[in-house]
Amino acid sequence: MKGFFITIEGLDGAGKTTQIKFLKEYIERRGYDVVVTREPGGTPISEKIRNIILDKENSEMCPKAEALLYAASRAQHTTEVIHPAIKAGKVVICDRFVDSSLVYQGAGRSLGLEAIKNINDFATNHIEPNLTIFFDISPEITVERIRESKEIDRLEQEEIAFHYSVYNEYKNLANKYSNRIKVVNANNSIDNIKNDIEIVINKLLEA
Repeated sequence: MKGFFITIEGLDGAGKTTQIKFLKEYIERRGYDVVVTREPGGTPISEKIRNIILDKENSEMCPKAEALLYAASRAQHTTEVIHPAIKAGKVVICDRFVDSSLVYQGAGRSLGLEAIKNINDFATNHIEPNLTIFFDISPEITVERIRESKEIDRLEQEEIAFHYSVYNEYKNLANKYSNRIKVVNANNSIDNIKNDIEIVINKLLEA
């Protein structure tokens, strides 16, 4: 059985976690072995790097260091989890992948998409998702959700302009890579979002 690599993208607070749980259960009912993971993180080493990246005490971290830390975490994650699972015929569902670095560091930190793509191509051996689902929702809504629900991390505390830069670049990527990136309206109800995602997944698995 051929493995698949599915990534879930969107702003923090877009509702990704809830839908990933539904998606895992849906694909398992189709007869696939599913691995759910996240970025930054997914392995013990990668989780330690995650803690460094998101720690609010690391306010002096420069954008290049941030981008390289994400890539380092991703290199370990790809080698240890993603590549082996796909090779074994499993479906990998990853909460964030390279697209997140393109939008957060490439656009949000103004490092440029080409530089971010190059370091991540090196980190991942050029692996690309079979499918990316982008949760489209306004930054105002997601920022309000985050700040009401939990203590915010270093990136979440950025000003709204930063989150808009990230959001707009997500939209650009969705237009540029429309064959891979499928957009779902994350303003909809949980059930409607779930149904929209299942339609997208069916097309992938049936192909």
